[in-house]
Amino acid sequence: MKNPLLPEIEEKVGLLEKKINYVFKNKKLAADALTHSSFYNEHKKESRSNERLEFLGDSVLSIITCEYLYTHLNEPEGMLTKLKAALVCEDSLYTFAVSKGLGECLLFGKGERSSGTVRKSTLADAVEAVLGAIYLDSGMDEGKKYILPYLIEAVGESDVLHDWKTTLQEIVQKNRGEILSYEIVEESGPAHDKNFVCHVKINSNVLAEGSGHSKKKAEQAAARAALELMGIR
Repeated sequence: MKNPLLPEIEEKVGLLEKKINYVFKNKKLAADALTHSSFYNEHKKESRSNERLEFLGDSVLSIITCEYLYTHLNEPEGMLTKLKAALVCEDSLYTFAVSKGLGECLLFGKGERSSGTVRKSTLADAVEAVLGAIYLDSGMDEGKKYILPYLIEAVGESDVLHDWKTTLQEIVQKNRGEILSYEIVEESGPAHDKNFVCHVKINSNVLAEGSGHSKKKAEQAAARAALELMGIR
């Protein structure tokens, strides 16, 4: 008799392959990468928890990130270390997971499903687990295809390399009497996934608006938007 849970797993694996544009030769690896511990605890015969693949994927991600930064950025070791930390942190991996829709692919137990939300850490861990699975399935080159486009984009957006607030402050300071300030005007979303909207002002006039998952990121986004209005990129 065919295990009734297999179609559910196969469906999730197929969905993952579409979302990341990669077809697994070993479907079991993909299934394991998508298996949250809550699902594993209820159905231990179907697949393994993704925690071991997450462990592997963390190291693969570190190698890919370090190689890219070393090869493409002529920055000192200290800056590279800060940038790497920013790229592989939970918030960064969560953003990538959301962009790929990984939350829809994960296998959860009944209790976890009933909560109606997916924790940020769970999605971040899934990014690494999937990377680990791809690495075992096809090697480092395919792993790079999965994660590198996002890393390249994230480097370009990173506040570590681009401190938009400092740049804007230096410009405004050239005009005596003008005061630069930031105001958080909106806060929305659940506690684990807040979104903030910030206005950057010169004196009392709103110059630009930005948003982000933290007040700091919202301020940086607002400063960047202001610089773009000034023709500075």
